[in-house]
This record gives sequence, C-alpha cells and structure tokens, in this order.
Amino acid sequence: MSAPTHVDEPLGKSSRTFRRAFQDLRDGFNHRELWLLLGWQDIKQRYRRSVLGPFWITIATGVSTIAMGLLYGTLFNLDIAEFLPYVALGFIIWNLIQGSILEGADVFMSNEGLIKQLPTPLSVHVYRLVWRQMILFAHNIVIYIGIFIVFPQNLSWTALAAIPALGLIAINAVWISLVFGILSTRYRDISPLLGSLVQLLFFMTPIIWTEKSLAGTGNEDRARIAEINPLYHFLDIVRTPLLGGDQQVYHWVIVLIITVLGWGLALLTMRNYRSRVAYWV
Repeated sequence: MSAPTHVDEPLGKSSRTFRRAFQDLRDGFNHRELWLLLGWQDIKQRYRRSVLGPFWITIATGVSTIAMGLLYGTLFNLDIAEFLPYVALGFIIWNLIQGSILEGADVFMSNEGLIKQLPTPLSVHVYRLVWRQMILFAHNIVIYIGIFIVFPQNLSWTALAAIPALGLIAINAVWISLVFGILSTRYRDISPLLGSLVQLLFFMTPIIWTEKSLAGTGNEDRARIAEINPLYHFLDIVRTPLLGGDQQVYHWVIVLIITVLGWGLALLTMRNYRSRVAYWV
C-alpha cells in the first residue's frame, strides 16, 4: 500500500478552487487500498469477538422485517407472499440510505484524529463510509434472498436495473456525506436535526405501507405525499426491479436531477470549506 502523499495546503485563495476540490476527490479515490481496508476493518472491529459478527445486523433487520410484514400485512389484509418481500427490500434499502445520511453527517468529526494526524484527502473518509455501508447492505440482502426462496417473485431481465440504481445511491451517498459532513463540523446542530428529519421521512416513505394498503381507507390520495419525499425515488429504483414490477421512468429522472444538483453543491462546498475542516473538527 502506497503511503499517502497529499498534504493540505494553507488557508487562502489558492485552496478555494474547484481544481483543488476535484484533486481531493481524485486523490482520495486513488487511495482505495486504504479506504477499502479501513471500511472492512470498521466492520470487523464493531463485531470483534462476536460469533456471528456483522450478521447480527442481518438478524436484527430480518426480525424487524418479518414482524412488520406480518403485522401490517394482517392489519391491511394484504397478501403476505407479496407484501413481505416488499417490506424486506424497503427496510434493507432504507438502512443503506439512512446509514449513509446519518453517519455521513458525522464522518469528519468521527475521524478527527486521522484528519489532524494523517495527511490524506478528506474524500478518503467519505469513500470509507460509503464502502462500509455497502458491505452492510450486502449482509442484509441475504434477508431478501431467503424471502425470495420462500415467496418467489416473477423477475425478468429488468431486475438488473437494480445494479445501476445501487450505483446511483452510492454516488449520492458520497456527495451527501461531503456536504453534511463538512457543514456539521462547523454547525454541530446539523447532525441531530438530520436524525429527526430522517425519522420523519421514514414514515413518509412507503416501506411498511403501500398505496394499495390505503385504498380501502379513503386515504389513497394522501399517500401521494410520498412523491415529494426524495428518498422515496431512490428506494423505488432499486426495489421495483427486484420485485418484478414495472419501472416508472420519472423516478430515474428525479434521481438523476438530484444527483447532478447534489454534486454541484458538493463541489461548491468542497471548494469553499474543504481546507477548514481540519480546524473545525
């Protein structure tokens, strides 16, 4: 593994350029041996001396999925064979999105020691976080595979659309972590505010409910409030293909628009405040 060679430049106009921001992202990605190793070590360290290791997350998510699926499926009189895979994928994808947002807000504060002592690009810590979340997602997807064996879905080649959809989630997780991670080092209230907001968005996202489940209550029109929730569109582009459903193009369009705008904001944030993070943490 090559030793990091990037050294933060002193504060000044020379550090506040888009070229420096792009260089940080490029250099950070080139240190992939480092962040791949650190991300994997994070998982191993978290479950050190545990017999099942990270599969405890799989077990916890699986228990919640089955309990919620059976409970709400019974309450709304839904077909469990159809509803349980829906809930399972909803929880699995939501955990990926939620973890990327909440841990992303603390990504630099939780790596304060490394940032001050190890001269690596800031983006290394973000790549490490996203890689760790993808590892956890890989553990949790086992739940869906198990449910799929019990309740087979009518899948086609369109299920492969879930692969680029996951790629888009990872790409967006990077800019989200950069933006909120940098701003949270300066304004410490952002992290708890995000926690409350994400919790609210969970109930606004069709994970444990569907428009069909509300059809008999006369509230199906209110379910469309989910359309203003950006996280719903990210969830749908992964879940629908894996359920064998018909993909609606507008979800992809919204996700792509958010991706472009988000990365524009991330580059602007990196240009203006990247060199200050070491002083703020």
